[in-house]
Amino acid sequence: MAMRGLRIGKGISSYRYWTCSNWSYMNWNCNREFSSSTIPPQLERVGFIGLGNMGFQMATNLITAGYKVAVHDINENALKKFSEKGIPVAETPYQLSELSDVIITMLPSSSHVMEVFTGRNGLLHRSEVRPWLFIDSSTIDPQTSRRISRDVSNCHLKENKGFTEKPLVLDAPVSGGVPAAQAGTLTFMVGGLEEAYIAAKPLFLAMGKRTIYCGGPGNGSVAKICNNLAMAISMIGVSEALSLGQSLGVEASVLTNVFNSSSARCWSSDSYNPVPGVMQGVPSSRNYEGGFTSKLMAKDLGLATASVAEVGRNFPLTADAYNIYQKLCEDGHQLKDFSCVFRYCYDGKDEMS
Repeated sequence: MAMRGLRIGKGISSYRYWTCSNWSYMNWNCNREFSSSTIPPQLERVGFIGLGNMGFQMATNLITAGYKVAVHDINENALKKFSEKGIPVAETPYQLSELSDVIITMLPSSSHVMEVFTGRNGLLHRSEVRPWLFIDSSTIDPQTSRRISRDVSNCHLKENKGFTEKPLVLDAPVSGGVPAAQAGTLTFMVGGLEEAYIAAKPLFLAMGKRTIYCGGPGNGSVAKICNNLAMAISMIGVSEALSLGQSLGVEASVLTNVFNSSSARCWSSDSYNPVPGVMQGVPSSRNYEGGFTSKLMAKDLGLATASVAEVGRNFPLTADAYNIYQKLCEDGHQLKDFSCVFRYCYDGKDEMS
């Protein structure tokens, strides 16, 4: 079978790929077996940029898995946590790229990603780059992901790698939050060249448990913002229905049982219920602390709103959800889990009230 753009050679453990009878066989079980094998030399040296709540855990899991990791962040305290353990740190993104085969970025916003890639002393500071693969796991707009892909494609490799003639890039945002990052159970939604996605799977599976290929450049970012859009609207709908039920005299736990046994069943009701006292181990059971913040949800809904405008559509639920979470943030609940919409938007009551 001929490869398109990426020639898998001995250096990327080709025997593993070709033991799978065809590409469709590259399923979860095959991936997991592959991830436990010897680290391919082309993936061995990883530069990680962005050591916040998510990135810190992801980089730590790569180190635990045996990768040679170097790191960069503008936060000196974050860098110190790694330097004290003997992990190399770099002063700039470009300096880090000179140490790395692969670069992974996990940054707060599109502007941060652009600065790291194209800013002064950024990863693409020069047209010749040492890393052959760039992976951006930030949640950003698809347009920025596609711009980064174009910028990387205009660069050249400093060294002939033998398996690719050009540096490659994948957009690979994640689902699961900080708990999944810590446990190494993230889901990666990946856009870019499919062969690059397959070659990068050992890295993904050192940080997560599942990868989903979404198509060409920017499609991972599309999948992420669409997922979070659906999640926000679902949480708002469940919260609204549960609050209405309380107002009409039915306990939230009873309604939840109805939802989860019928057509209203969804993740927001059966796995992440927003009513304090209905479900243990979720943010609503701990005063909406320790989850996916309303601030981050508002940011992601802003990306969805911008994308709706980009394609010239009119999606009222997207606009309403964005306005609701913006208002939650303006009212001082930006650091509360996004399920707090039940309490602070719909005046929902605790189950024990």
